[in-house]
Amino acid sequence: MQGGLRTGFAAALLLAGCAVNPATGNRELMLVSESQEIQLGQQYDKEVSASIGLYPDPVLQRYIQDLGSRLAATSERPKLPWTFRVVDDPAVNAFALPGGFIYVTRGIMAHMTSEAQLATVLGHEIGHVTARHSAAQMSKQQLATLGLAIGSIASSQIERYSGIAGQALGVLFLKFSRDNENQADELGVRYSSRANYDSREMASVMRLLDKISAGAGGRLPEWLATHPNPGNRLEHINALISRTPQDFTGAIVNRDAYERRLDGVVFGINPREGFFKETTFYHPDLKFQITFPGGWKTFNGKQAVAAQSPQQDAVIELTQVEGSNADQAARVFLSAEGMQAGTLSRGNINGLTTSEAPFAVTAESGTVRGHALFVEYGNGVYRLLGYSPEANWSGYQGVAQRALQSFGRLTDPAMLNVQPQHVDVITIDRRTTIAQLAQQRPSPVPVATLALINQVDETTPLQPGRVVKWVVGQPLP
Repeated sequence: MQGGLRTGFAAALLLAGCAVNPATGNRELMLVSESQEIQLGQQYDKEVSASIGLYPDPVLQRYIQDLGSRLAATSERPKLPWTFRVVDDPAVNAFALPGGFIYVTRGIMAHMTSEAQLATVLGHEIGHVTARHSAAQMSKQQLATLGLAIGSIASSQIERYSGIAGQALGVLFLKFSRDNENQADELGVRYSSRANYDSREMASVMRLLDKISAGAGGRLPEWLATHPNPGNRLEHINALISRTPQDFTGAIVNRDAYERRLDGVVFGINPREGFFKETTFYHPDLKFQITFPGGWKTFNGKQAVAAQSPQQDAVIELTQVEGSNADQAARVFLSAEGMQAGTLSRGNINGLTTSEAPFAVTAESGTVRGHALFVEYGNGVYRLLGYSPEANWSGYQGVAQRALQSFGRLTDPAMLNVQPQHVDVITIDRRTTIAQLAQQRPSPVPVATLALINQVDETTPLQPGRVVKWVVGQPLP
C-alpha cells in the first residue's frame, strides 16, 4: 500500500512539474519556478562573493559584465537578471548558478588567449542557465529527497541517516551530466555565433583543458571536474560549428586587445591571503601561522583555512570571529542550540590569551565531538576547531589539539614580505620561442606554464609583433 501511494504521488508530481525547456523546446521535470531560480541565484551569489571573493579590479569586472550581457541578450532568456563576475581564484574554472549568475576565475581568464575563447566559455555557462540544467538537477534532488523522506517513515534507522544520504544525492545530482555538457556546448556555439564571435575558438579552449589535465598527471582541471567531458568532445564541437549558419569572415576573435586587458592580473595563488609550505600555513597580512597534520587535505578560502583527514572523517579549521575577547567568543559558540559544552578554561598559547573547551553536537545523523580554541591576536579573535564523528574522536583528539596549539605569531621576514606573481603582457620584437624568451626573461614559473598560458608549444616560432603573456615576480619561499 505504501509503495503504491508513493508511486502515485511521485507520478502526480512528475505530471504537475513538467515544463518546456526554453532553450530546447523539450518538456522536462521542473519543480523550481523561474522566480525561485532567481531567488536561489541571488542567495548563493552572496555566498560565492563571501567564500571565494571577487577579484578587486572594477575595470575587469565591468568588462566581463558587458561581454556576458551581450551574449545573454542573444539567448532564449534575455530578461533574466544576468550577472557576470570575475572571482579571485587561480583555478582554471567557470560556473553558473540558477537565475543568470555566471562566474569566471581570474585563473581561466589568464589562460585564455582571445575574447572569442572567453565568449565561448561564457556562452557555455549561459547555456547551463537557459537550458535550466541547475534547476532541473535541483528538481531531481527535491524528488529524491521527497522519496527518501517517504521511505524514512517506516524505519527510524533510515530516518537517522537520511540527512547524510540527502547530501550525497545533492552532490551527485548537481554535478552536470554528459548530456548537459553536450547541450551547453551546443548553446555556447549558438550564443557566441549570434554575437558574431568566432565560435571555432571553443575547440581551442577544450584542447587547453586537455593539456592542463595531462600536465597535472591526469588530475582534472576544476572546470572539467564539474563539467565532465562527454566523450569525443572536439569532434562534437567541430560538428556543431560546421552546422552553424555563420560566415566566419569578419567574426570577432580580438586576441591582442584581450590579452592586454590581463596586464597586471595576479597569477597563481595570492600569498598575501595565505599560503601553505608543506604542512604549515602562513598568512603574511594577518601575521599568523599554524601547522596542520601531515597527509591531510588542506583548503584556504576567504573566510577560513581548514584541513580534512585522509579518511575524510575529521576536520581542523580556523576562522576569525566576532567578539571583544576570547572568553566572550567562546561563550557565544558554546551556547549555540544543540551544543553540549565541557568546562571552559582560560590560558595562554605561544604568548597569546586563549579560552578553550571540548564540545559535542548531536544531529539526526549522529553526534560530532571536538575541541574549540579561541585565541586573541591582533585586533580580533580567532576560532580554531578540531572535530569528527563521536566514534572516531579519540583517534583524532591528540593530533587535532597539537595542530590547534601550533597557532602563533608569524615573524619570519621571508614569509611576511612575500608578494604575488602577476601577468606581464609584452610585445616581442624578434622571431623567437617561449623557451628562448625564458632564457632572456627569467620567470618564477616553469617554461611549460608560460607556453600553456599562451597556448603554444615551448618551441613554437613566434613572429615579431606578437603579444605574449609572461609571469613576473618572485618564487614563493
